[in-house]
Amino acid sequence: MDHSPRPVQTDDGNKIEVAWDGPDLDIPVVDSSALMNGRRELVIRHNGQTYRLRVTASDKLILTK
Repeated sequence: MDHSPRPVQTDDGNKIEVAWDGPDLDIPVVDSSALMNGRRELVIRHNGQTYRLRVTASDKLILTK
């Protein structure tokens, strides 16, 4: 299996790089900068619920419902 990063298209048409190079090769690895794409906050919908993923002033990630 090739573990090098490859582009994956998201539902909104954007592409992010996904790699399978973490400690568990069955779990994809996405760099947060690719996911956030220069933004400080994004919304994730999961099972009808809305979550916010936010980069804090101290450059940490916070996920809230």
